[in-house]
Amino acid sequence: MRQQIERLSPHQNAKVFAIVMAVGSLFFMVPFMLFAIASAPPQARPPVFFLIGMPFMYLVMSYLSVIIGCWLYNVLYRYIGGIEFEARGVDA
Repeated sequence: MRQQIERLSPHQNAKVFAIVMAVGSLFFMVPFMLFAIASAPPQARPPVFFLIGMPFMYLVMSYLSVIIGCWLYNVLYRYIGGIEFEARGVDA
């Protein structure tokens, strides 16, 4: 059965994606910051608040990006159609 996505929920999609990005960025930020702090000379070390600030920035920027993307999709759906996919039921 071929179906089209008519509308994307901006807040719900943005909320989920932003949290996934913020948590996911911790997997990169923590080791990177520990390496940068350990290997840089004292005057060139990055501030420790980046460890908290960067995941927060990922959260805010990805939330705003997804809100804009969903809004744009919802506006353009009327003119170009939606994302198509095929679905089939699975017997239990």
